Amino acid sequence: MNMLKAVTLPPACDSFATVCSGKNCLVPASNFNEVLRLVLSVVLTIMQGVVTFSMGCKVDSNKLLGHIKRPWGIIIGFLCQFGIMPFTAFALSLAFNLLPLQATVIIIMGCCPGGTGSNIICYWLDGDMDLSISMTACSSFLALGMMPLCLLIYNSVWTSSDSIQIPYDSIGITLVALLVPSSLGMYLKRRKPELANKILKVGSIGGFALILIIAVVGGILYQSSWDIDPALWIIGTIYPFIGFGLGFTLARIAGQPWYRCRTIALETGFQNSQLCSTIVHLSFSPAELEFMFPFPLIYAIFQLVVAVLTISAYRLYKRSRGIGPADSDSESPSLEFGGVEQSKEKGFLVKNGAFEFDGNGNRMEKSKDIDKNTKL
Repeated sequence: MNMLKAVTLPPACDSFATVCSGKNCLVPASNFNEVLRLVLSVVLTIMQGVVTFSMGCKVDSNKLLGHIKRPWGIIIGFLCQFGIMPFTAFALSLAFNLLPLQATVIIIMGCCPGGTGSNIICYWLDGDMDLSISMTACSSFLALGMMPLCLLIYNSVWTSSDSIQIPYDSIGITLVALLVPSSLGMYLKRRKPELANKILKVGSIGGFALILIIAVVGGILYQSSWDIDPALWIIGTIYPFIGFGLGFTLARIAGQPWYRCRTIALETGFQNSQLCSTIVHLSFSPAELEFMFPFPLIYAIFQLVVAVLTISAYRLYKRSRGIGPADSDSESPSLEFGGVEQSKEKGFLVKNGAFEFDGNGNRMEKSKDIDKNTKL
């Protein structure tokens, strides 16, 4: 009975009431948050599989293999993901003088790998889908070791890292849910490219719409999600901007072309907020969750806001310059067979012998009407 609360209802008692005496009824305490969390988790998992499959329809296996063999973009993304983001979370926690529980949830968020939402946004920003998929997969795999290490380094100021449970099974499920659907999409692209293009267009729109719907539903329906410390509001708002900005800047300093800078920026700023929520639920009591759980939701919403604003600005820029899909710099020569890419800028000019395969699997030189020059 200590789990029940007394409420006054109309003469007809609520159907969920367990004990009634006149107008006074006892109803079970609401588990609305738990039910909503379960529903959102199921929807997110299904969405991730469908959208990742459609995004895989844009991935070229040769280029993907080239990124793995020459992992400069992946290395830069690694430094951003497990270097910049955890340190930024640590610095923000100190700057705002947060309570230990508040600082802990921000550190956890900063240590999480990239989320699959970055793959969707990468498509709309004409990014490097091959690099995006490979970075998401590598960061999820490396998170098995890097998350405990980063938590040990940055979170020891506020609490012991031993009290935080890393859900290795959830990370493994995330990795499988990324690799299997994307591999199927890559296979479909190789076998039936026309069908793959249609699925890609539908999946990109559907995935973006589902992300918006889940963000709105989570923000509106999750009880007490907005009743938190103003400092967490501020951090949840500026943290995605910092991640995107620093990721883009580091990639540009490293000489990456614009479309890869956009890709690395997205992989840096888009954290796996669902994984952060799972860690928080496994590691802390219900009373502690009241101070911690809203932050992953706030971060997820504001990183989406940043992405929508960026996409809108990018699309307006392309329209004002009269740039169409064929003119975008999102497609690059295969790294595996092209060697080092050629830069459009004089400071990075290198020889590039880009090749591609014909329908019979024979290697041939790319047509001259395709621009082989990319920014390095």
